Amino acid sequence: MLKLSARLRQAAAELAAAGIDAPRVEAELLAAHVLGTARGRLLLIDSLTDAQDEQLAELVRRRAARIPLQHLTGTAPFLDRELLVGPGVFIPRPETELLARWGIEALAGLADPVVLDLCSGSGALAVAVADARPDARVYAVERSEDALPWLRRNATGTGVEVLPGDVRTVPLPAPVDLVLSNPPYVPLSTTVPPEVGHDPAEAVFAGAEGLDLIPALVERAAEVLRDGGLLGVEHDDTHTPAMSALLAAAWTDVRTHPDLAGRPRFTTAVRKGRAPS
Repeated sequence: MLKLSARLRQAAAELAAAGIDAPRVEAELLAAHVLGTARGRLLLIDSLTDAQDEQLAELVRRRAARIPLQHLTGTAPFLDRELLVGPGVFIPRPETELLARWGIEALAGLADPVVLDLCSGSGALAVAVADARPDARVYAVERSEDALPWLRRNATGTGVEVLPGDVRTVPLPAPVDLVLSNPPYVPLSTTVPPEVGHDPAEAVFAGAEGLDLIPALVERAAEVLRDGGLLGVEHDDTHTPAMSALLAAAWTDVRTHPDLAGRPRFTTAVRKGRAPS
């Protein structure tokens, strides 16, 4: 048997050499996955069996090849959940938790809200809202045939209703109180980390400026939101002027919010009241 402490040092060194930003943390997360325990309980474990050591060594080798950690463990943390993820679905990022928290807080005081998560992917936003607000009716829209199985798995038991289809054309419920979205928005010319190459390209990139989908998404949100309803959209840090222009006509109280690094990351707005017909 190999001492776990020694194996973790070796694994961290290998990951550091491969350019992993937090090599010790990731080595511990992989070890915890192999051992079927929480990372915080690794201090209580002295040794690895030969089989466990071989499994950990293989996972470290694959992570050093820049396969996403979440693909190796099969899960991605998001707020209070461990979402199921794998090839074919976008891995939710910590930055999107900020949008989820904003949306949950925006529903405070509103009974039985109706919420839409457009471009849902793994269902991170929809499931987070459903967990926080069991009284809400939450709908998750996703068109990717590869992502939909992951979305359905994560939505199981939450009350989230999955609506397969393109956000530009799928029939949507109305009126809605809140629309959230983390759509594809990265400009095609952007250099991304190797791990992002394992995400579906259609969930990451959106044309030369990264704005191929957001205008249509904003238009659909305006159609279904009630007067005074709320919109929150994640976007590239270069998109603040474009978002302001897109939201000028039908929206008020437009605000851009920073991500964990202080960069502009999502914009929120309130649907203006419509003129009587």
